[in-house]
Amino acid sequence: MDLVPALEEPLKKVLGPATAKVMAEHLGLHTVGDLLHHYPRRYEERGQLTHLADLPMDEHVTVVAQVADARLHTFASAKAPRGKGQRLEVTITDGSGRLQLVFFGSGVHKPHKELLPGTRAMFAGKVSVFNRRLQLAHPAYELLRGDSDETVETWAGALIPLYPATAKLESWKIGKAVQTVLPSAQEALDPLPDSLRAGRGLLPLPEALLKIHRPHTKADIGDARARLKWDEAFVLQVALARRRYADTQLPAVPRTPKPDGILTSFDDRLPFTLTEGQQKVSREIFGDLATDHPMHRLLQGEVGSGKTLVALRAMLAVVDAGGQAAMLAPTEVLAQQHHRSVTEMMGELAEGGMLGGAEHATKVVLVTGSMGAAARRHALLDLATGEAGIVIGTHALIEDKVQFHDLGLVVVDEQHRFGVEQRDALRGKGKQPPHLLVMTATPIPRTVAMTVFGDLETSVLDQLPAGRSPIATHVVPAADKPHFLARAWERVREEVVNGHQAYVVCPRIGDDIDEAADPKKAAGKKSPEDEAEKRPPLAVLDVAGQLGRGPLQGLRVEVLHGRMHPDDKDAVMRRFAAGETDVLVATTVIEVGVNVPNATAMVIMDADRFGVSQLHQLRGRVGRGSAPGLCLLVSEMPEASAARQRLNAVASTLDGFELSRIDLEQRREGDVLGQAQSGARSSLRVLAVIEDEEVIAEAREEAAALVAADPELEHLPGLRTALDALVDEEREQYLEKG
Repeated sequence: MDLVPALEEPLKKVLGPATAKVMAEHLGLHTVGDLLHHYPRRYEERGQLTHLADLPMDEHVTVVAQVADARLHTFASAKAPRGKGQRLEVTITDGSGRLQLVFFGSGVHKPHKELLPGTRAMFAGKVSVFNRRLQLAHPAYELLRGDSDETVETWAGALIPLYPATAKLESWKIGKAVQTVLPSAQEALDPLPDSLRAGRGLLPLPEALLKIHRPHTKADIGDARARLKWDEAFVLQVALARRRYADTQLPAVPRTPKPDGILTSFDDRLPFTLTEGQQKVSREIFGDLATDHPMHRLLQGEVGSGKTLVALRAMLAVVDAGGQAAMLAPTEVLAQQHHRSVTEMMGELAEGGMLGGAEHATKVVLVTGSMGAAARRHALLDLATGEAGIVIGTHALIEDKVQFHDLGLVVVDEQHRFGVEQRDALRGKGKQPPHLLVMTATPIPRTVAMTVFGDLETSVLDQLPAGRSPIATHVVPAADKPHFLARAWERVREEVVNGHQAYVVCPRIGDDIDEAADPKKAAGKKSPEDEAEKRPPLAVLDVAGQLGRGPLQGLRVEVLHGRMHPDDKDAVMRRFAAGETDVLVATTVIEVGVNVPNATAMVIMDADRFGVSQLHQLRGRVGRGSAPGLCLLVSEMPEASAARQRLNAVASTLDGFELSRIDLEQRREGDVLGQAQSGARSSLRVLAVIEDEEVIAEAREEAAALVAADPELEHLPGLRTALDALVDEEREQYLEKG
């Protein structure tokens, strides 16, 4: 029988079942290799003590400090009525701040003996406040004793690794476990090809693991991190490069439009010329559609840059070539909106088989979950016979009953709202893999796109079509300056008087069923400035009533939210689009795709409750016609708060790519990769997507060259092993379906 390679040895065997169980349940670590890749979060120098002044509330911390004094108090309590209760209060200091530790009952004996003034130790616990002072109750601690043969200098200079820990397992216990398995690092298989490593002056992997866990100097840490970042970037990019390579090996039907077919007729009808950007992206897409392997393209476009038009031209090209095209939208409102705008843009070209239809016409059908049975049967028949060249729908399109005659192109709108399985199910409906065009209006910084969607070619539309108006955005500090809010409602009235319409957006719907009405859930993080967060977020139903009775009295106000019946939603949208409603009070259901050129103003209530990209997305609903747009971000958060700085950033630029960088820097990429990696733990431990742009770009080039030369990685067993670890079965399927 084969010996288990050292790094695949289960922790249970090495550390014992109790420790291994905690590591598996709380840190997701199962093998020796997992533990070696659990890197320290930061390092303490024994000579330099932690800043006690900067401790975060309610978080589990590890501090290195010195005992200033220790006092034992006795007191009477229900458990010890004769004044025999004992409380040990220990004050520790790092020279800049002080922190109180408390121990009770029988737990006082050991610390009372050990924590004498002048003693240094590592303390770990949860920071809380008692009598307006920070304290750690019953912290775990580890004394820092210099061994007799260790000089004070080497002791003070030593770097103590502090690991991401949990209440069940303190940092130093993880450190001791790492110490136990560290010898196995010598057997780590190096995923980087020797030539690459030598060419870039990177440490071998065993040495990097040794130096990240047991550094002698800060330079050791820097060298180790530089090496481990390369591992993460390179292995991920090789996985994506292999995906791209595999796609080029799949067969697909080339779809080339007829020279004077439906696409030409459509272009002739357009009342405007395409922007340079639209023409360039269209050329890229048509180039891909003409090849005999499936297109995989991500189309990123600023809100209002005309992505739908580019996608429609691609769909018409496929219809011209005898195939069918399907567009998948995340909500019924959006599917109906797309169906309406596509049929309007196409005019008689969308009336195939009908009286008055144009010569090259086709049918455009809508498939949603709430359709009546007869209409649905009719639509499905048109799909199966090929009568309908274009279908627009929600995930109802994915059901088994839906059959296509010849599916040639799938367009997915707002990609981040669809599970991979859903996209895959739709792609599986083609006789051969259909071409895939993924659209998103949430601009993704280039490096994130390379890391997350590295298997998709990317096209970017960053020009606004002629006739689009700029949007002015202002923050309205409702708590500091209530008269600003009053002025906001006056501005809405002025827009309506001038013949325009407005949106008012609220974070929740209202009424008792609303889960967000629970202030505990709504309150989010607590910090001193979170007074505004203590109340539940403002709700559509409440705000609409207050506006109708108050500042917007006499205007036609309607509400729109996700719990309304689809027919009612559609009726409200139709009335708003027709100009029969002045003000629409809505939740974020209007976030994507809703197109009412006459709507010029938007007021976003509790704007601090929305993410940066979401605010940018919402704002794109105004300024879609020739009149300038106005967006007012209402917030009760104080001027100095992070939330207000975020809103100021949104107000200061209309560049979605710039905003998505800000968003990412604030949220870190765990969210981004979490979404992309099927919710699995982010594979990035030392690589930061925004900071390490250069590493990612270089790793992508190296990976592409390597895979082109050796697609099966026959000569690189270490890299194959690392890939297997990164792309476990779940992710492998995820990438397969991507």
